[in-house]
Amino acid sequence: MTPVQEQFSKYAKEYNSNNIIQQIVSKALVREITGKPKRILELGCGSGQVFKNINFDFNYYKAIDFSSQMCEIHPKHKNLELVALNFDTEEFHQNVQNEKYDLILSSSALQWSNDLSKIMSTLSLLSDTINMVLFTSNTFKTIFELTNTNSPILDLKEIKKSFDKFYTCEYEVLNYKLEFENKKDLFNYIKNSGVSGDKKSLSFEKAKHLYKNYNLGYLEFEVVFIKGTKC
Repeated sequence: MTPVQEQFSKYAKEYNSNNIIQQIVSKALVREITGKPKRILELGCGSGQVFKNINFDFNYYKAIDFSSQMCEIHPKHKNLELVALNFDTEEFHQNVQNEKYDLILSSSALQWSNDLSKIMSTLSLLSDTINMVLFTSNTFKTIFELTNTNSPILDLKEIKKSFDKFYTCEYEVLNYKLEFENKKDLFNYIKNSGVSGDKKSLSFEKAKHLYKNYNLGYLEFEVVFIKGTKC
């Protein structure tokens, strides 16, 4: 299990109360769906932020997440198949090969990929249409500047490069600020939301320096909404 996978699984039960930004962008993602696709594939389904907002009938919905704990708390449906699978593994590519979908969705997940181009190559064989939102490396920007560390999240240029190889895309970049009453709540959010990825990446000294010098009353998030059609 990877550090990111461990982080999301550990806080799975608390995730719904700590993923405010993820809920906001998931709702926005679903609002952008045009038509009523009958076969849908979702990558990184989590505890169901996207699925809960689907308000139309479908014939088959396949939802994949690398955390089995997340899949356990995901809503159930007679036409829904939940699969606990890491989309960065060969097992994923084998699992979906030869399948066809009207639409592929993903919200707040693919930025963690170790090989986004490979995933997009596979997805381009499965559907002509994608609708996705990813966090960018500008999320928690000030934190990484203060600790002199690199974000584990892909930057916007890398994301666009991977998508543009296989789809003609429309991009919309949005920035959010999530405010907190005090510093303790702010840092608890980072830990419990799962967005921090590998929480062990900071040394004790850097963590102490960050807590002392982070003077903003909010956290920064940057997301990119992507609508793509097959090239």
